[in-house]
Amino acid sequence: MSFPIKAAAVAGALLLTACGGNADDRAADNIESMTDNRADALDAQADATTNEQAADALEDRADNVRDMGEKKAEEADDNDDARVEGQVANAM
Repeated sequence: MSFPIKAAAVAGALLLTACGGNADDRAADNIESMTDNRADALDAQADATTNEQAADALEDRADNVRDMGEKKAEEADDNDDARVEGQVANAM
């Protein structure tokens, strides 16, 4: 009976090691938050303008920022590279 308990403990430890908590995971979360905040600000500017063309351009830019944020967050996580966060911050 102690073998199944030990096996379960080892399996649990491996799962905890494999998921979250790493610098690249935090960087991915930060990238998504940073780009979402920027996109929200662009959307707010679009809502505040009376020029329809300017509003459309701002909304398109907000969409592009969100898309870039998702791609860069995946890049940081997939490549285990937290440095991507700094690259995104410098690009914005």
